[in-house]
Amino acid sequence: MARRYDDGATAGLPRPGPGLTLALVTLLAVWLVFAVGINWGGAPESLFWLLAGDTSRILHGEVWRLFTAPFLHAPSQDVGHILTTLFGLYFLSPSLESHWGKNRFLRFLAGSALVAYGSQMLVELLVPDTLAARLVPGPWFGAVPVVSAVSVAWALSFRGRTINLMFVIPVSSRGLIIFVALLNVMYLIAQAGGPHGLVAPFGGMLAGYLLGGSPSPMRRLWLKLRLAQLDAEARREAADKKKRIRGSGFQVIEGGKKEKERDSDPGDSGRGPNGGWLN
Repeated sequence: MARRYDDGATAGLPRPGPGLTLALVTLLAVWLVFAVGINWGGAPESLFWLLAGDTSRILHGEVWRLFTAPFLHAPSQDVGHILTTLFGLYFLSPSLESHWGKNRFLRFLAGSALVAYGSQMLVELLVPDTLAARLVPGPWFGAVPVVSAVSVAWALSFRGRTINLMFVIPVSSRGLIIFVALLNVMYLIAQAGGPHGLVAPFGGMLAGYLLGGSPSPMRRLWLKLRLAQLDAEARREAADKKKRIRGSGFQVIEGGKKEKERDSDPGDSGRGPNGGWLN
């Protein structure tokens, strides 16, 4: 049973659970290390780019980039990149963690990042190079697509509830999905995707749909496949049992017991072949 955390607020602010606290502290700490190290410590930027996502390099063996890219945020000039992620997670995630529990919530964040950037990599490989260059930046990074995933998952998990968008505008769960989708479309049209790319936020929305809800569509699919597997195993075991019985040389005679009882019925012991009594 998932542990419940109070997502209420002191002074009206959400109270993050341990999973969300861990995620926020980790993202902020990684940003601080690179921001201070590069801007003030003279650290080379090459280390940052070594951890950023790059489809070509990932496909050539540098697989760690797919897992480290979501932790990175622009270390110089663009403070809004990290703030968008922190605030987006902070205002929607407490309810999800309270509903799901810490472990599922953290798995959801990790899975959303992989689905979002995995989808972007797939699109980059399928579309022409000229279009791919407009949709996907050279190196990509950041957890902004995860915010899209959290938004969709929240809306699917709390249907009928409302949130105050921008702190003042009440928006229903369905309205939140529409808002996030339109916002990502507007970014796409304006070619203003940021360092995470233009495709990854849509991949994040897909992840929110597939991995959100109780149970999620992915879990429902897994349960159906597991049930089908168990049914198939039961049928195989029944067929194997029949084969073993046939191979043993024994036969089951239907009605044998009834015939035996009829032959031994004491009420028939004094009757002749025509039903008369024998003298």
